[in-house]
Amino acid sequence: MKPFPNLAAVVLWMAGALLSFSATAIAVREVAPALGLFDILAARAGAGVAIVGLVALLRRRPLAPRRLHLHLARNLVHWGGNYAWSLGVTLLPLAVVFALEFTTPAWVTLLAVLILRERLTASRVAAVALGFLGVLVVLRPGVAALQPASLVVLGAAILFALTAVCTKALTRTESVLSILFWMNLIQLPLNLAAGRIFPAAPVHTFEGHHGLALAVLCIAGLTSHWCLTSAYRRGDAILVMPLDFLRIPLIALLGWRLYGEPLDPWLFVGAGLIVGGIVWNLAAEARRRDPAPVPKRA
Repeated sequence: MKPFPNLAAVVLWMAGALLSFSATAIAVREVAPALGLFDILAARAGAGVAIVGLVALLRRRPLAPRRLHLHLARNLVHWGGNYAWSLGVTLLPLAVVFALEFTTPAWVTLLAVLILRERLTASRVAAVALGFLGVLVVLRPGVAALQPASLVVLGAAILFALTAVCTKALTRTESVLSILFWMNLIQLPLNLAAGRIFPAAPVHTFEGHHGLALAVLCIAGLTSHWCLTSAYRRGDAILVMPLDFLRIPLIALLGWRLYGEPLDPWLFVGAGLIVGGIVWNLAAEARRRDPAPVPKRA
């Protein structure tokens, strides 16, 4: 039987991913008025190549890919999703972006079962179903959901689901360092080329606070994928993804505090459904990992 994941490690790595992704969203919004999105993504990828390459050199870890074709496929898909998500961050309230993005776990569940042959247990179905229901409660499809920018974010969600499945497949043969290095190395020239083909006209001149936001983006953009990939190495994709739902209440609070975006009471109803599904799934995973001993017959 396949060993059950280290739940504590999965939860800790995902906590790091939640904080990092939230910091990334805020940094993108802060620096977008002074730089084009492709230039922002190129800076992030360049920093990733330099940092991961240095870490691998110091730790003497090989970075040569074993499945270059899968790296290429993963990063072409992720590049498209990353741009669409970043564009959505600049056009929609942060909570709406994250709520729309979190249709991703439903797609991941379907793809993980069909492609990775992962088990579809009742608690995993419940975690995704309650999470998706929580997203609908938060969003309450209406005017905001019908904006063209919302459709862009929904497209990003599907691309992120494909990325998640490819990432999980890569963790079977590749190290975290190798996955991160090739992610940034492949996406760097794509962003540089796109930035030259589709140049953006900055609204504001680049100032000191933009530089700080860009530095945060480069660091958080790397740690988010480091944490997420590490979580995939320790748990099934269907287990890891529902934990990501917690980004919705977190980013809603940050959007309210930093940008005055309204806090809808329904947000907390949806968040309760999301957390309930996560706790249910984690408890069920723990019971399957440590089943109660069978009493001996007298």
